[in-house]
Amino acid sequence: MNGQILEYAKRLKLSWIREHYHEVEAKTNEDFLLELFRREVEQREERKTNLLLTQATLPKTKGNPFDWKDILLTQGLSKEDLLNGAFLERQENLIFYGGVGTGKTYLATIIGLNAVQKFGKSIKFYTVASLVNRLLEANEKGTLNKLFKQIEKLDLLILDELGYIPLHKQGAELLFQVIAMCYEAKSIIITTNLQFGQWNHVFGDPIVTEAVIDRLIHHSHLIVFNGDSHRYKESIIQG
Repeated sequence: MNGQILEYAKRLKLSWIREHYHEVEAKTNEDFLLELFRREVEQREERKTNLLLTQATLPKTKGNPFDWKDILLTQGLSKEDLLNGAFLERQENLIFYGGVGTGKTYLATIIGLNAVQKFGKSIKFYTVASLVNRLLEANEKGTLNKLFKQIEKLDLLILDELGYIPLHKQGAELLFQVIAMCYEAKSIIITTNLQFGQWNHVFGDPIVTEAVIDRLIHHSHLIVFNGDSHRYKESIIQG
């Protein structure tokens, strides 16, 4: 009997039930089945969340609560809209603009974590430089379409540090292709220390720059990060 249960559970891919069914106690057959299925579902959802988190490659966080006092949100947008992923359902973009160390990456990471852990969304975090390098490498190896298909499956793409490094022509054009592909299909969060008028310093071509901005701002919210660098303030306190 034991062997048959294990065999059937294996064939049905019920991994938790296969390993732990003998630990469950219940007063009725229905309660027993209910508890088995509940724990199997819980374990599958946990596995899925862990896989999504691994794929997301989000930066590590300290778990500190986010300080909203220096954040300026556009009219009609609340912090709850950011944290509960309401913008994702509308395929809207978020542009985080502010100086170095003002919390842009941290808030983008918190939003990404919420999207995965609370809502089971598929996300990916890149610095702009790392994504462009991946795109150039994939283009050279002939695997660009494979990378595009991976991005197409995402619910949210986070592009960090736009403006820190100027892009070469081919890299800028490939990044534009990604942004155009995401247009009205999925959400993008971009963190940047540059105003839109300065983005040409990154893309190096006014036509490409205008095309990127046009697609990003059509369905987007600009969130401004004022205040001083948190890292600088922490170093002063610790010093």
